[in-house]
Amino acid sequence: MDPPTLPPSSSSQTALGSDVERVPGIIVVLAAGEPAARAMTLTSGAVELGRGDGSPGKLDDGRISRRHAVVRLEGERWWVTDLGSQNGTFVDGKRAGAHVATPVDRVVRAGDSLVVPCADVRPFERSGVRSVDGFVRGPTMEAVLAQAAGAAQLGTTLHIQGESGTGKEGVAQAFHRAGHSPGGALVAVNCAAIPHAIAERLLFGARRGAYSGAEADAAGYVQEADGGTLFLDEIAELDLQVQAKLLRVLESREVLPLGASKPRRVELALCSATSKDLRALVAAGTLREDLYFRVGRPAVLVPPLRNRPEEIPALIAFELARLAPALTAHVSLIEQCLLRAWPGNVRELLAEVRSAAQAALPHGDRVTARHLAATAGSVFGGAPAAHRQARAHAPGGPDDDERSPTEGPRRRTPKLDDQWRRRIEDALRANAGNVTAAARALGLHRTQLRRLVARLGLTLDRGADDTQDD
Repeated sequence: MDPPTLPPSSSSQTALGSDVERVPGIIVVLAAGEPAARAMTLTSGAVELGRGDGSPGKLDDGRISRRHAVVRLEGERWWVTDLGSQNGTFVDGKRAGAHVATPVDRVVRAGDSLVVPCADVRPFERSGVRSVDGFVRGPTMEAVLAQAAGAAQLGTTLHIQGESGTGKEGVAQAFHRAGHSPGGALVAVNCAAIPHAIAERLLFGARRGAYSGAEADAAGYVQEADGGTLFLDEIAELDLQVQAKLLRVLESREVLPLGASKPRRVELALCSATSKDLRALVAAGTLREDLYFRVGRPAVLVPPLRNRPEEIPALIAFELARLAPALTAHVSLIEQCLLRAWPGNVRELLAEVRSAAQAALPHGDRVTARHLAATAGSVFGGAPAAHRQARAHAPGGPDDDERSPTEGPRRRTPKLDDQWRRRIEDALRANAGNVTAAARALGLHRTQLRRLVARLGLTLDRGADDTQDD
């Protein structure tokens, strides 16, 4: 079974071109203990890591050997061979045997440095990883933000789709700053947290006496966003009647507060977000079809954190520095974070880093992997062990008789259920039937997803080419 890689830029790879144009290589995400985003291209299908001046994969790391290891791409599979280094090479968290080719899924550790395989290193040759206003962004996120800025310059609506915790509000802020009225307010509203009984009043405002206890005029979120941008997170959570009134506001540019006899003129941009595919929500009856046609395009997809590994070392470093300047991250902590699925994405990662720092503080200022909770970054209902949880414990995963080169027999996976069917259908719809992209969104490999599709009796769109973003 082919192992998945974690290309740092899945979305930008699709936009940049075909397989022929890609430049495979590895990305140094941690160099001698410091966050990095340096691309190393392959020569004749391989790159040698080492401290020697003549090494094409030179790493200024005092804990690695002059000729440390070779990372090689054969077909679609990545391999690592330790060259008899003094401190050893660790592949996906386990020490590799000297002079033995070992398949790598996600990350290679050499000394205090970490590298990840990458299907296309060109985005890293143009931009690295940086933090703007506390928002860490690598090439993948830069591409998403560029799309959002382009949408703001051409119109007044944008829809953002992405898993919980991926940074959708940061994308909304970029849309707002690039818009025609960046000086106005950005009003962010979590629609899932608004009780249905008061949603209309909170969104559109109310006049004095409109209801019992209304002793003064009250502006709604729409009025507060006048001259700026209204960001509605989980827009499909709004009641259908409220959605109809929202559509009226967007079409007429007028809002009628509760109890008012005359509408008020408003000028605003609307940015909406959901964690699910909008078309699926329309089909399910939770989003009005006419509202979809008003807010569904243009749209951007924010990839999950597991497809943006280049950001993880920087996120950890910034969070530790914010907590206490003396705190530092040991290479083992970052390695473990690169190996985990993080279903809660950036939000979950930062929360677990804070918890690990709290556990480490009584004993010193270095946060290591042992301070990370066993369940941190694991999918719910799965085993808490390291990096294979998203694959080995997903329905339709490997059978008992399948073995990893570095592991014993794997457990039989749970039975399929309606929840997994919905997740797979949503992922395929969200990625236009592209199996590889949908598999990444689910934390699976494409062959694993194809097996699931077959078991569920689902039909794949044969016209969707899923080979171009492997």
